Amino acid sequence: MTATDRTRTSISRRTVLAAAPVAAAAGAVGVSSPAAASGGGGGARAAVLGWFDATDAAVTAAPASAQVTNSRTWAIAWLAAARAVRRVPHGVNAKDYREAALAAAVHRALYALAPTQQAALDATLEAALDEIPDGRAKRKGVAAGVDRADDLLADRTGDGLDPASVSPPWTPPAAAPGVWQPTPPAFAPAAQAGTRFAVPFALDSGDQFRLDPPPALGTPQYRADLDEVHAYGGAGSTVRTQAQTDTAQFWYGSSFVLYNPVLRAALEHHAGSLRDLVELVALFHVASVDTQIATSDSKYAYLWWRPVTAIAGAVEDGDPATVQDPSWTPFHNTPSHPDYPSGHNTYSGAAEEVLTQLVGDGPGAAFTIPSPSAPGVTRTYTTWHPLTTENTDARVWSGIHSRSADLAGVELSRNVAAYVLSRADGLLA
Repeated sequence: MTATDRTRTSISRRTVLAAAPVAAAAGAVGVSSPAAASGGGGGARAAVLGWFDATDAAVTAAPASAQVTNSRTWAIAWLAAARAVRRVPHGVNAKDYREAALAAAVHRALYALAPTQQAALDATLEAALDEIPDGRAKRKGVAAGVDRADDLLADRTGDGLDPASVSPPWTPPAAAPGVWQPTPPAFAPAAQAGTRFAVPFALDSGDQFRLDPPPALGTPQYRADLDEVHAYGGAGSTVRTQAQTDTAQFWYGSSFVLYNPVLRAALEHHAGSLRDLVELVALFHVASVDTQIATSDSKYAYLWWRPVTAIAGAVEDGDPATVQDPSWTPFHNTPSHPDYPSGHNTYSGAAEEVLTQLVGDGPGAAFTIPSPSAPGVTRTYTTWHPLTTENTDARVWSGIHSRSADLAGVELSRNVAAYVLSRADGLLA
């Protein structure tokens, strides 16, 4: 009897795993098995890291065009798993039950959300279930994982986090001082204007933590912000150091991508149970999704112009104390959505808040992360906070955000993440 036959014989609901509905998301190739990802070792951490790597592979290989859609895939898969492993039925082996529930829940969710990778996901599931002894614990764990994933997939249907809903056609207002306009060189349409209308996982509404307005034109803070970006963020800056340039380049890539290795480092050194580890992944990504909804709300409530428009655009701000420099260009191309707050830094603040509350100031050991925008370059840290500091600075040194927008992003995301954690019991039930 083959391993596949054994799985189908011992898990009566195996055929259910192939019947999940297809939804818009990302797919993957080369998904590794939990055993391979952990070097063949056993235990809770190995099981969690294996499925973490499988999820990462599934989302990375064919990512959705919207980062928040990718975060949604993670949040659904791991929140379903967290709900499935939370309570163990009486009289069954807890370890076997939880490992089976984790495998079935993540597989089931990814099967629906990453449909191009179903064959690879099936292989991953088979390898995971082969490590768990046949019996009642395994059967009940698989059934719980499937049920929890199906329930959550159904609940999140039509939540407004598909790419088309995230970035619908949107017409900016007429050009005026302080008002966002499409930015060079592409002058692309506004992105993420629809995220603010999506259904949060934990927030009561997208505007629950709406920020106060950005510093007004003509104020000392506005002038300081613009002067700093003009001096340090230009493509031809003569004051930005090589170290600052390197930091800008490292953090220019997707914060969603940059922070997954950070979360993995937290898991690698976490002393908690399988349930603790699964809940950490789930709450991390739930907070990321809700933070992006809140970010879109503040961005499109204030429609604050980007530095390149304020410095080099055709519309002057009317303040003789600020610089107008039509020849100025930012070190990096400006993303196509308003300045305030910085979305990159809302990822940073949410990540730091969740990791600090659930893990501590750091993982307890040095960890190293790569960057998609600096191939071959890595950075090593021992605590979470320096990443937030670097990301804040980097967006100024890239010339694409004001410092006030960066700091506001961190503030907003910490508030959202803290609220998500305060609602954890209800989310995980």
